Amino acid sequence: MKALAILFATSEMAPGVKTGGLGDVAAALPVALHQARQDVRVLIPAYPALKKTFPEATLLAEIPPLAPALPAARLLSAHAAGLPLLLLDCPALYERPGNPYLDPLGNDWPDNPIRFGLLSRVAALLGQEQSPLAWRADVVHANDWQTALAPAFLHYGGGAASVLTVHNIAFQGCFGGEPLVTALGLPDFSWRFDGVEYHGQLSFLKAGLQLASQLSTVSPTYAREIQDEHFGYALAPLLRHRRDDLRGILNGIDATTWNPANDPALVHPYAANRLAAKRRNKIALQNEMGLTEASDRPLFGVVSRLTHQKGHDLLLAIGDGLPHLPAQLVLLGSGDQQIEAGFLALARRHPGQIAVKLGFDEALAHRIEAGADAFLMPSRFEPCGLNQLYSLRYGTPPVVRATGGLADTVIDISEETLAARTANGFVLADESPHALWLALERVCATWQDKKLWQRLQQNGMRRDSSWAQAAGAYLALYHDALARRH
Repeated sequence: MKALAILFATSEMAPGVKTGGLGDVAAALPVALHQARQDVRVLIPAYPALKKTFPEATLLAEIPPLAPALPAARLLSAHAAGLPLLLLDCPALYERPGNPYLDPLGNDWPDNPIRFGLLSRVAALLGQEQSPLAWRADVVHANDWQTALAPAFLHYGGGAASVLTVHNIAFQGCFGGEPLVTALGLPDFSWRFDGVEYHGQLSFLKAGLQLASQLSTVSPTYAREIQDEHFGYALAPLLRHRRDDLRGILNGIDATTWNPANDPALVHPYAANRLAAKRRNKIALQNEMGLTEASDRPLFGVVSRLTHQKGHDLLLAIGDGLPHLPAQLVLLGSGDQQIEAGFLALARRHPGQIAVKLGFDEALAHRIEAGADAFLMPSRFEPCGLNQLYSLRYGTPPVVRATGGLADTVIDISEETLAARTANGFVLADESPHALWLALERVCATWQDKKLWQRLQQNGMRRDSSWAQAAGAYLALYHDALARRH
C-alpha cells in the first residue's frame, strides 16, 4: 500500500517545547508513523528553543500574508530522529519569552488567535493545491485548539483530509467574534452554529470538532467521558452528534527513553527479572531527597502538575497521616500556589519522611519512577496520562482513579485479576480523601507480601505501551478520513 503523506501540526514538541502530554505525543507518534514507512512531516512554530536546537535549519519557502491579520512567514527545514520538521518562522508572533501560550507573568498572549490562526492556516495550506512545497499532505493531523482551525480551512477551501485529536477538551481556544473570521481568512458563511461560531465567539476547538473529517482522543474511556456533560465542557452534544467519527486511541510511551534496563538517569539499571536492583534505586532516591533510609515502609512517588484536576488536594488532606501508615512520600511538581505551599509545609512537618521539590527535573522524574514503590495519580479526570505508563514500565504500581486513560491501563488488584495475571495497580473507590487513604492502606498491606508485590510489578512491566500499536490505529483513522473526504 502506498505511503500516506501526513502533516502532523502541533504547538509543542518535547523536549524543547513542552507544557503537557501533547509535547510528548508530538515527539513520539510521528516517529512511530515514520518507522511504519509513512511520509510524515511535523509542522511547529519556530520558537526560540527550536531555533537554538536546530541552528542548521534551512529556508524551504516564503509564505505571503494569507489573510488580513496573518503576516508573512517562512518555512524552515530541519530533521529530528530522521523525521522532517517544518518550522514556521514568524519572529513577530513566535520569538518570545514564556511558554508557547503564556507570557512570563503567566498571562495569555493577547494575540494568540493570530499566532495559532497562522499555524492552522499554514497547516491547511500544506494540504492544498496552493502548497508552497512540492510535497503535499494527504492528511493533516491537527492537535488541540491551537491547530484545530486547520480542518475548518480545509473544509471550506478544499484539500487534504483532516483528523483532529483532543488531548484535553477543557482548553477550547475561544476568542473575539465575527470580525475575527474575516481577519483570519475564513469565509463569512462559516459564522454559523454548524461552522466556527460558538456562543458568539470563534472557538478553534469547536470548529475542528464540527468540521474535521475524523476525530480522535487519547483513550477509549475519555472518548466516552467527553460525550457526557460532566466531562464534555459544553461540547458533549456536538461530540455525541459525531460519535461515529470519534475514536479513543491510547497514547504510547517512548520505550527507548523510558526503559529501566538502560536508563542513564538511574544509579542502578534493572529489569523485570532483576528487581533487586530496583530496591537500590529506592535507597539512592531516599538519600538524594533527604529521606530516612527506611526499608520497612513503602515510598510513594508523585511527578505531576499540582492542580485540582490532578487530585493532589486529596493527597494533601491525608498527608499528615502518611508517616503513620507507615509510608514515605517524594513529590516533584509545580502548579497551584496553594497546593505547592501545602506540600512544602507538609514536608517541613515531617522531615525525613516527606520530601518535596518544586519545579521540573527530567532526570529526577526518572529516578522517582524507579526508586518509588508505588506512584500516586488520584486525578479527577485524565484524558490519557503518561506517568502511569511510565510507572508500569518501571515496576512501580500506580494508584489511580478510574477515569480516562487511567481506567484503560491500570487494573485493580483482586483475586480475579491476580489469577488472570492482569492486576497491575490500585484503583480508588471514589473521589475523596477517605477513598485515597483506603487505597494507600491496601498498597501498604500488599507491599508487605514481597512475592505478591513482585507479581504485581511484573504484570505491569509486561504491558506493551509502545507507540507501535497507536501508530497502527492512527493509520486506520487516516484512511477512514480519506474515505470520508473523498
